[in-house]
Amino acid sequence: MAEQSYDYDLFVIGAGSGGVRASRIAAGYGAKVAVAEEHRVGGTCVIRGCVPKKMLVYGAHFAEDLEDAKAFGWSIEAPKFDWTVLRDNVLNDVTRLEGLYTQTLDNNNVTILAERATLVGNHEIALASGRVVTAKYILIATGARPHVPDCPGSELGITSNEAFHLDAIPGRILIAGGGYIANEFAGIFHQFGSKVTIMNRSDQLLRGYDESLRDRLLQISVMKGIDFRFNAKFRGIEKDGDALKVSMTGHDDIIVDCVMFATGRLPNTEGLGLEAAGVVLGDHGEIVVDRFSKTNVDHIYAVGDVTGRVQLTPVAIREGHAFADTVFGNNPRAIDHECIPSAVFSHPPIAAVGLTEGQARNTHGAVKVYESDFRPMKNVLAGRNERCLYKMVCDEGTDRILGIHMIGPDAPEIMQAAAVAVKAGLTKAQFDATTAIHPTMAEELVLLR
Repeated sequence: MAEQSYDYDLFVIGAGSGGVRASRIAAGYGAKVAVAEEHRVGGTCVIRGCVPKKMLVYGAHFAEDLEDAKAFGWSIEAPKFDWTVLRDNVLNDVTRLEGLYTQTLDNNNVTILAERATLVGNHEIALASGRVVTAKYILIATGARPHVPDCPGSELGITSNEAFHLDAIPGRILIAGGGYIANEFAGIFHQFGSKVTIMNRSDQLLRGYDESLRDRLLQISVMKGIDFRFNAKFRGIEKDGDALKVSMTGHDDIIVDCVMFATGRLPNTEGLGLEAAGVVLGDHGEIVVDRFSKTNVDHIYAVGDVTGRVQLTPVAIREGHAFADTVFGNNPRAIDHECIPSAVFSHPPIAAVGLTEGQARNTHGAVKVYESDFRPMKNVLAGRNERCLYKMVCDEGTDRILGIHMIGPDAPEIMQAAAVAVKAGLTKAQFDATTAIHPTMAEELVLLR
């Protein structure tokens, strides 16, 4: 019996980091591929996430750099910051990157359909234009969106999506949330001159990161002038003239010019026809997949934030690549989601890989912890009283490094190389045997005692 004929070998819904990588690799194996994207090619990371955010982080660093420059002999008279210049330059570069992503798909003969797509039958996809196409395999890579708390007046707030398009920097901003997005934008807006208040429903920032780093970031943020309101939940937001009045549990009302929600992200699974197709969803709407990114329906796969596994761009890219290798490259492989390095581009930034001290003690029992608490040379000369903290957690019996945690300038850049060592299972003794590069902050990793 002849094999059934389809319009496409692979149909991808969502042209973000994972979808684009999967499309390109599958097409490289000779598959006929189409990708549907109802917004802009590039997804959250390129259009409204880590890439434009990192550009804002770079811009924010100049506030302290210009001040510190005086101690290094530079005279800079009355520097001024123009938000609209930075905003427009960032948005222009986002457009440039979108063009490169589109070009990558075009160069690999991937058909781009600039419209919404939904599942309507077995191997069938309906496009917003009314056309129905078929595909042998379907990949869902629709990512996630910001969660907005359910409270009166929530429509008056913004999310990280809108933060990149503000007409002006708010004089006073309340950021709801305690995760990486909240802390990153707190540092950005503070450096741009906003009075920043972080409101969090619990008493902890950055759950999942080592407690020592979380405490250090809180101390430095308070020292910079950022306010915190812990154990607070929204009662409501209402207009107060040109400002906003926010009421919350456990604290007095606050008047601000902008409320930004950074309270987590939800998988984009609504309205895709997944239930009708028989695809199983998790408790939070995420698509449940196996280690090869396959759903319970044999021809439907999912990668990236929509699966609720690890919401990081490099993870989505690797999952998309592995999917294409598995299904079209005759090279079945699954991504290892253990020991994934991560960073928070706060001020100063945090970076981590492996187990925290608490996790290591719970899983390995006896551990040895090495720390270095120091002030970078630049901060010493500049008179800036901010200290770095580097922490290494090791298995006491084997000397194997279980985790490395850092807060300080360039911590994410340093961590990328250190993460290779942790992933490879190296020991503290092997770090000790490595000669330091002096004078650097990174040398502390091989000098820990």
